Amino acid sequence: MNDFFNSAVWEQAWKNDFDSAARKMRRAGIEPSRAFDHKAEAFNEQSFNEEGRKRSKRIINWIEGQGVQFENASILDIGAASGVFSVPFAERGAQVTAVETSPPLIELLENNLSAFPEGQVKIVSERFEDIDVQARGWSQAFDLVFVSMCPVVHDWDSVEKILHCARKYCYISMPAGPAEHSIVNEIWPLITDQPFPSKPTEMIYLLHLLYLKGYAYESLITKEAKTKEVSREATLEDVLTRLSHHRQSIDERKRSIIADYLEQAYPSGKVTITEGGRFGKVLIRLQDQNMYSRA
Repeated sequence: MNDFFNSAVWEQAWKNDFDSAARKMRRAGIEPSRAFDHKAEAFNEQSFNEEGRKRSKRIINWIEGQGVQFENASILDIGAASGVFSVPFAERGAQVTAVETSPPLIELLENNLSAFPEGQVKIVSERFEDIDVQARGWSQAFDLVFVSMCPVVHDWDSVEKILHCARKYCYISMPAGPAEHSIVNEIWPLITDQPFPSKPTEMIYLLHLLYLKGYAYESLITKEAKTKEVSREATLEDVLTRLSHHRQSIDERKRSIIADYLEQAYPSGKVTITEGGRFGKVLIRLQDQNMYSRA
């Protein structure tokens, strides 16, 4: 029980977690900062279509509901992608520094920012992990540091570096449960003889360590899902990639089992997929922390 309240134990457990999102990507041969290169166009379309804009607005409204004001605020958007949040931040009058390293996403980000005055949004095309925060002058330099579903958050040291940039608030969102994918759930028992496992995610480390270290924060867990129709061939490749993230080695026999199942279950060649899961949002109040530090 004592270890439950020992922050050092939790920090080490997170650092050693073999199933962290970043480690899963690297085991699959994917560099986390470049994970969206191949689907940049599709991601951009989903981010700025009607449903995508509604989602961004819901999140921003929640942040505003906690007292954050965007007009004239300085915001550091880490993992900005094509501007899914940098754009609405700028629309609300914020000065934004957008950190993004994926060349196709940077190109889309530049296009999406073309209507704003020069200098309102600055793009930094470097990995946040490689930036010297002190030397860059980013120490407590931003009213809000915003990190949405970005693998830059992978242990407590990475969280501390992010927090160090914030003057007032820091927003971090992460999966709060395993990714749910209807086809993976169907196929998993065929190749493992077991139901799809449900495991805790890194959100538990973040929330517990914030609690143990005395931070003031608001948190919200939501369950979200979306449905799309995909070709059978694309589904097969997507499923194989997802299985590799779960440490499933796929030989020719297993690949054949999956392909045969998809052919029999979806003879039209079109597969309807439902994916989503639980997602966690946390808004950390650095201004409260700094106030008590000075007391």
